[in-house]
Amino acid sequence: MNPSVKQLIAEAGAVILGKEQQIKLALACFLAKGHLLIEDMPGIGKTTLAQVLAKLIGLEFQRIQCTNDLLPGDILGVSVYEKNTARFAFHPGPIFAQAVLVDEINRAAPKTQSGLLEAMAEGQVSLDRERYPLPIPFFVIATQNRQEQIGTYPLPESQLDRFLMSIQLGYPDREAEMTLLQGEDRGKLLQDLSALLTPAAALKMQQQVLDTHTSGPLIQYTRDILDFTRHSPEINLGLSPRAGLALLHCAKSWAYIDQRNYVLPEDIQTVFSPVAGHRLQFRTNLSETEKHEALSSLLENIPVP
Repeated sequence: MNPSVKQLIAEAGAVILGKEQQIKLALACFLAKGHLLIEDMPGIGKTTLAQVLAKLIGLEFQRIQCTNDLLPGDILGVSVYEKNTARFAFHPGPIFAQAVLVDEINRAAPKTQSGLLEAMAEGQVSLDRERYPLPIPFFVIATQNRQEQIGTYPLPESQLDRFLMSIQLGYPDREAEMTLLQGEDRGKLLQDLSALLTPAAALKMQQQVLDTHTSGPLIQYTRDILDFTRHSPEINLGLSPRAGLALLHCAKSWAYIDQRNYVLPEDIQTVFSPVAGHRLQFRTNLSETEKHEALSSLLENIPVP
């Protein structure tokens, strides 16, 4: 494992107890230049994970708390007429940060959710015929309450597809929860964290991830996975070419975290569920456990190179 990455995961694991796999997946998402969706019930540590990652990577952080009356301008910014200059001046919104936590994104109305599409896809905001580039690196972490929660709006497919990965944290195991209940306040531990990287170092790592080698047979393996999802009788909506690219990028990132400059089939298999789970639409309603089992069994149907 890359020494800097190893230390970052260890520091994050001291705050987010018993969730090393989820921390690695979240970091892999960032290194692959993607955006992360965390879906789970309240009180699990979704917001804390976002804050910990931003602080350890050294990113400028902003938080957007979504409510049903939040407007796109509250996120993107607005142009305000200034009397002294007799001109409209753009006042940037909280989206203009390197790490943006969009908390409880599915409590925002669809119009507000759509305001994030261009920012997440193109790294810019267009307002009043002007384009405003967003900071680099740019990383959106959105948290989402489960859809059975009261007062939520399901994210449309176009919005879900902008997230490279979707993960769940789940309850901590017994040992981790005992340590959590007896230990220090998580807020104080978060304040005591120091940045282990700089934005420039993070950008360099992202470039190194892009340079990770993927062999021809593994690209064909990825293509076989995409094709299987499109023809499976159990799946209503299969994976798009963009999902295939996302799968390869995340596999490269996972290999980089394990300090390899080449991708193995196991890398693709590890990141498949976080990359594909929120994109695939099964013909029957499945619980989270059933969906995870269905995704795992899906890979069993595809020969591994």
